[in-house]
Amino acid sequence: MKTSRAIARFAVPGLLLVGLLGAQPAAAADCYSIGQQIADQNGGQLANVRESNRGGQTVCVIVVLVPGKDGGRPRRQEFTVPAN
Repeated sequence: MKTSRAIARFAVPGLLLVGLLGAQPAAAADCYSIGQQIADQNGGQLANVRESNRGGQTVCVIVVLVPGKDGGRPRRQEFTVPAN
């Protein structure tokens, strides 16, 4: 009986954690592919991608480094687009 309680004690939170983590990479992969498209469209390099919740909607926040004019420093551009 003690063994089954110990297993249940760790298994249930573990399953919940796996369930939560399992759902996240698919959305993150979508944001990454959206970010790659935006970087290509703007002639820049994808610097950062993160998923965020704004106003109850899941969005991708994408940061692209676009080459500066006349060989200057790259400009940082941030885009917020729906995740779906």
